Amino acid sequence: MGVKNTITTIIPIGFSLLLLTTNSVFSESTDFSLPNHKPLPYFDEWPQIQSAIPKRDYIEERVSDIVAQMTLGEKVGQMIMPEYRQITPEEAKLYKIGSVLNGGGGWPNENKHASAMDWALQSDQYWIALDEAYAGRGFKVPFLWAIDAVHGNNNAYGATLFPHNIGLGAANNPELLFEIGRVTAKEVAATGLDLTFAPTVATPRDYRWGRVYEGYSEIPDITYQYASAIVQGLQGNEKELRSETQVLSTVKHWLGDGGTYNGVDRGINYYTEDHLRNIHAMGYFSALEAGAQVVMTSFNSWQNNHKDKSTTATEISNDRFGKLHGSHYLITDVLKEKMGFDGIVVTDWNGHGEVKGCTNMSCPKAVNAGNDLFMVTDNKDWKAFYKNVIKQVKDGQISMERIDDAVTRILRVKMRAGLWEKPRPSYRRLAGEQQLLGAIEHRKVARQAVSESLVLLKNENQILPFKQRNQSYLVVGSAANDLQKQTGGWTLTWQGNENKSQDFVNATTTLDAFREMVGDKYVYTAVNQAPMDAIAVVVIGEDPYAEMYGDIKAHQTLAYSELKPSYAKDLQLIERLKKKGFIVVTILFSGRPLYINPELALSDAFVAAWLPGTEGGGITDVLFAKEGADFTGKLSYSWPNSKCMTTINQNSQNIPHYQVPEFEQDTKAFVPLFPYGYGLNYSSKPKAPTSPALFMDKRQWGCGETKVKDRPTTDLEIFNREATTTFVPKMSGQVTKWKGTFISRSKKIDVGSASSLPLNYKHQQDALRMDFGKQLPMQFYLQTPDKRGIDMRHYLAANSTLEFDIAVKGEIPMSLKLATHCVYPCGAMALIQKELKAIVEASNSEWVTMKVPLRCFADNGVNFSSINTPFLLYSDEPFEFDIGEIRYVPSGEEVEKEVVDCDIFKSI
Repeated sequence: MGVKNTITTIIPIGFSLLLLTTNSVFSESTDFSLPNHKPLPYFDEWPQIQSAIPKRDYIEERVSDIVAQMTLGEKVGQMIMPEYRQITPEEAKLYKIGSVLNGGGGWPNENKHASAMDWALQSDQYWIALDEAYAGRGFKVPFLWAIDAVHGNNNAYGATLFPHNIGLGAANNPELLFEIGRVTAKEVAATGLDLTFAPTVATPRDYRWGRVYEGYSEIPDITYQYASAIVQGLQGNEKELRSETQVLSTVKHWLGDGGTYNGVDRGINYYTEDHLRNIHAMGYFSALEAGAQVVMTSFNSWQNNHKDKSTTATEISNDRFGKLHGSHYLITDVLKEKMGFDGIVVTDWNGHGEVKGCTNMSCPKAVNAGNDLFMVTDNKDWKAFYKNVIKQVKDGQISMERIDDAVTRILRVKMRAGLWEKPRPSYRRLAGEQQLLGAIEHRKVARQAVSESLVLLKNENQILPFKQRNQSYLVVGSAANDLQKQTGGWTLTWQGNENKSQDFVNATTTLDAFREMVGDKYVYTAVNQAPMDAIAVVVIGEDPYAEMYGDIKAHQTLAYSELKPSYAKDLQLIERLKKKGFIVVTILFSGRPLYINPELALSDAFVAAWLPGTEGGGITDVLFAKEGADFTGKLSYSWPNSKCMTTINQNSQNIPHYQVPEFEQDTKAFVPLFPYGYGLNYSSKPKAPTSPALFMDKRQWGCGETKVKDRPTTDLEIFNREATTTFVPKMSGQVTKWKGTFISRSKKIDVGSASSLPLNYKHQQDALRMDFGKQLPMQFYLQTPDKRGIDMRHYLAANSTLEFDIAVKGEIPMSLKLATHCVYPCGAMALIQKELKAIVEASNSEWVTMKVPLRCFADNGVNFSSINTPFLLYSDEPFEFDIGEIRYVPSGEEVEKEVVDCDIFKSI
């Protein structure tokens, strides 16, 4: 490879017994070294990249000639990438917009089951519009469509869905990644699209981060190999990239998104520049060498090990630090100049709007920082951004040289991808080939990936492999027959939820796979019907999530059974099965390592299966040793031994004299339950356990909290980007016969004349626009998924308030009521029209906050030991409003200001 400035090359060593101390349950004789390791370099400065797709004079001359003929408006049009639902083909033609993207949950004609040809025909509309826009100009600039195909072409109905990156990291097979890239490219090309926002090459360092599953490993050794392999699979070589079977890839997110403090998505990365380069940037070096043409800027900030944690990233004006979207140093000085990257730097979803002094409509700092292509998603925002950039060039805030550089890069990449020669999307070689989506040969690759990603953590008395004949199996657990849990986030929808079995073609759950392997006769799904000699296979797992919605919040821990009431049922099921005398084999679907010591102690065997995708047969292939299959997966993340062992990471072997950062947990003091590289197989010969019983962590407060008398000290986010999925949004009314209708966070929902629509408040799709319509009464509420109550007495004891942000559209109904419900028939309701109107009239802002003490609800009948609906708005009259953040806030000076009097409850 042509990477320069390599000071030292350190070959990773075996990570075996050295980390397994008496705190670990199983003392093994097996060496848990990871295979396939190549020397991992150390960089004392940012390396100069030698791309496999170099500059070509004929391309540079042609691009230069076109740029010289373009108007300023045409250039700015190339720099804007709206979400396709926020721009019509007619608008694309008028503004000469050069590209669009579809977010998770965006499909042709809003049809989740749209065919490959439907996708291509929709892309045609924009391609034709841009072709017509340049008619008579003497040159043309082709259109480009981008999509998040991050584990297969995961937005498209019927596509092959691979394990998420965390599972692929455990497989540790670069050749497999190349094949996955090839398959994904074909299935994206079948839909007529041009670019995927993949791969993610983050190095996750804190399990609380909601995107851990998007990273291959906690250290960059696997990522360094994988990044180049999947880029080559997606793009091919220089010649293949111009063909109609490959697609452009995007390496993301530049830079340090996996290292944010406390694992907060879009938070602050405090790593030194040396660690930023040698831990968090390593995947970029190999990916860009392999020819990756696009790099996506990250939402996070960087402060270079800034000691003052009270200083927020947005308060630092130095271009070297702060939000990455505004960092001239990391985008231009480092990526473009020192490293020599000559492709496109694309922003993340409205990421420029998070830079200090910016909005989604205007951000000259982000343009000047070196971002070339801007995801300005909403219609009003991209139109304003277009006009503002033109104005900012004319008044000197942005130089024409910066604009020309951005457009040159965009056109260069489009030309390298052969977009001038390719016909309209539906006319391309693979376009509309529905049989390519989920093709048998593609699913075989996915099935292999599932098998290779499985990690065997425990196999007491060699209970595995299973016998295929004359043995009964009880297959149960929350994830046994749940494709949403199995496929995870970024699957058909942004969050990977709102999906049903009919939304997947030829997908196989674990239950399906057992039935296929041994026949229906030997598979039971009810405990009371299974014979006592049956082996209980309990499949448990996290519900799907994406981005910040997967963050483990300050009041939570890594304990699986405590994250949600529904997860606790899995532990209770395992306890019940063991009490009855069953042999129990547990399979865990998760997007990160979790504290599972109670489940592990009760299980005879335990398998970490990550988020395997659609091919459940890959699990049973290994469990039954089909055709000699065995466990080959090794942990690419250290496994926690307590509820808050959140930042245990294998030492980065490539960094000389590596010192664990102050904000990570040193594995010498925080010994993992299972170390990086651990993984049993059928030939493993465990020694007799020499250590005490598994550590059972009794901690009853969150990892972001301290055990103090007046806890809780942190807000409970009920509804916003920081909220967990403990409560889900619903609406109901007379038109629904009072049956709750789930409200989507990604698309509009209509119920009679009522509707809900996701919108951006402070962050991406973190609020809702509610319209109660004319078929009344109606109500909007947040409720536990199973309607069971949760003990919230500690928030009542902390003198908390219920606070919610609302923007009222039009008149506030006289009948407007606010309520909190506990398990039926308890609850309390208050008329709030008068109080809300007063708050609105006294404010100069569109958004206002209403605060109601929890004691008001308690005094009027709410039992806080069993809250299932913490927030409800009800009206007998038409009402339109935007609802943003909803939270419980413990007492404090700010809480006590402007609270509503409890007398509002006396009016009902």
